[in-house]
Amino acid sequence: MKKLLFIPAVLLTMGSLFMVSCGNGNGDATMKSPAQTNVDSANQKEKNESGEKDEKKEDEMKENEKGENNSMVKPVSMQEGGDAKAKTVENMQAAFKGETTASAKYAAYAKKAAQEGYQEIALLFKAASAAENIHANNHKAVLQESGIATPVIKPEFTVNSTKQNLEDAIKGETYEATTMYPEFLTVANAAGDQLAMMSLSYAYKTEKKHRVLYENALAALQNNTVKSLPVVFYVCPTCGNTYETKAPARCGISMTGGEKFIKITSL
Repeated sequence: MKKLLFIPAVLLTMGSLFMVSCGNGNGDATMKSPAQTNVDSANQKEKNESGEKDEKKEDEMKENEKGENNSMVKPVSMQEGGDAKAKTVENMQAAFKGETTASAKYAAYAKKAAQEGYQEIALLFKAASAAENIHANNHKAVLQESGIATPVIKPEFTVNSTKQNLEDAIKGETYEATTMYPEFLTVANAAGDQLAMMSLSYAYKTEKKHRVLYENALAALQNNTVKSLPVVFYVCPTCGNTYETKAPARCGISMTGGEKFIKITSL
């Protein structure tokens, strides 16, 4: 009887142990070890980073492609380079004619001012005449570099009273400084003509100064203070830049040394 009871007990114990063992086996199947978890996390992180790198690389490729496409599209000015070059030649010829005429006209205005007793204004006109001649020669040199011959210019103008001559000079300088030269520079830039741009820029910057000098002279004439105007002028031989009373160490436009400036003290 005792033997019979012992056998079921043993069987019951073994069954319990088997069930526990099966339970632990299922737990191992669903729970990962720390080492395995770390490996999986690293793989996932690498996968994410790889995805981010792919996205960044794709964005970069798009940006590069965009940049290449943009560089392939030439500006209108470049597409019309041939027309701009032809127009630049035409503009340089017009500028040469204008500066040649201005030089002769201001020389005549200087004589008129002297006749009317305005020595100071006469010296200003003479200095401006020298500057305009420099501009004309610069423009001529640009044309010659392009193999373009410059025509002989016969200046046409009318000499009036000094007051009227100053008003005419102001009008001319204003047009050149605000309209003509800015437009000519734009076209020369489109043509990629560096020499033309340099010559035009020299004249443009100088004409702006001339306008102010003429405006001051006209104001002095109207206020009867002409004697207060400068009696010495310095003209840069490179760009025509004009200074009153004293030459600078170097030209503010072309950087030419002041010792090379043309000094104007008499007619």
